[in-house]
Amino acid sequence: MGWEVWETEQAKHAETLVKKALMNEKIQGAPLVLHSDNGSPMKAETFQRLLEKLGIQRSYSRPRVSNDHPYSEAIFRTLKYKPNYPH
Repeated sequence: MGWEVWETEQAKHAETLVKKALMNEKIQGAPLVLHSDNGSPMKAETFQRLLEKLGIQRSYSRPRVSNDHPYSEAIFRTLKYKPNYPH
């Protein structure tokens, strides 16, 4: 599990996040699946190549379905509209 917040949405940030999560959790070599939304950073060619190189299987939310992961979507909304949360 890993997460970070950036001011911009870019594939290079997603790549950094995945690399950090693998190192922090010491799960290199384990069968892994990365589930994400259908955002452009998560579908960028450079990010796709990184996942393939690391042996990570891709899984995406269904298009136009907002309740595939409601708990994470709720916190994203909070962070988006309350940038000072938590203090």
